Amino acid sequence: MPAVPGLGGLYGRGLVASARSVVPGGARATSRGLPDVTYVVHDVHADADHLTAYQHLLHEPGTDALPAGYVHVLAFPVAMALMVRPDFPLPLLGMVHLANRVEQRRPLALGDRLAVRAWSQDLRPHRSGTQVNLVTEVSADGEVAWLGVSTYLAKAVRLPDAPRDETPRPEFTPPVRTGRWELPADVGRRYAAVSGDRNPIHLSPVTARALGFKRAIAHGMYTASRALADVGAARGDAFVWSVEFAAPVLLPATPDVRVAPDGDGHAFTVWHPRSGRLHLAGQVTPLS
Repeated sequence: MPAVPGLGGLYGRGLVASARSVVPGGARATSRGLPDVTYVVHDVHADADHLTAYQHLLHEPGTDALPAGYVHVLAFPVAMALMVRPDFPLPLLGMVHLANRVEQRRPLALGDRLAVRAWSQDLRPHRSGTQVNLVTEVSADGEVAWLGVSTYLAKAVRLPDAPRDETPRPEFTPPVRTGRWELPADVGRRYAAVSGDRNPIHLSPVTARALGFKRAIAHGMYTASRALADVGAARGDAFVWSVEFAAPVLLPATPDVRVAPDGDGHAFTVWHPRSGRLHLAGQVTPLS
């Protein structure tokens, strides 16, 4: 792959392919495995104005350091290109982001020339369908500095003869909050502008309703990256940042947030202030 692809074109290809694969009446099966392919793009670099726009939106400090969430923004289109291949076994339409895990092994900065590698692995059953991991490596000077694993769910798509994962979600009791976010109705469009992720479920109530949501929902990586920014400098230069997404954040929203020390690192939790419904929870743990 000679260059980082544009997400707009990728979404268009993926949505068309997904629509063609829809089977009326419910669940369908997939017998295809994952494509045995790795995409690689060299000479990826941050733009100063783009980085500044991301920092302002996510409440990150205005320095030359690339926040871990911003590195995800740079690398995500390479992984996305895998998901719209004709031989990828899961449809893009309706794909749900379940979890994310990032190892930032050392800081990256404006001016670094990066190489991005992406591949898919671990196609496996989920209680609601089939899940898969998209893995992305970002290297500088020949050394892997950032490693991300994004887990996605294709609802109602079943692997043949695979036992269902019936593990129930643990019950959630809201903790004492340490803050509250004010998320306006346009935050999905604003994050789309800096991330390139213009999935229609994030852009407006009209486009979100067409895909089954009452209102537009916040990007999972926006909320996860906002929580990482709330941890602040205490995260250090090298860390593991993990998050599990539970319920979408319908926009506009004022979710309660808890960010607090937890063992060697910090834990964060975001939930609905009235219903107590969990939106996401995760940890930031220093790498030794």
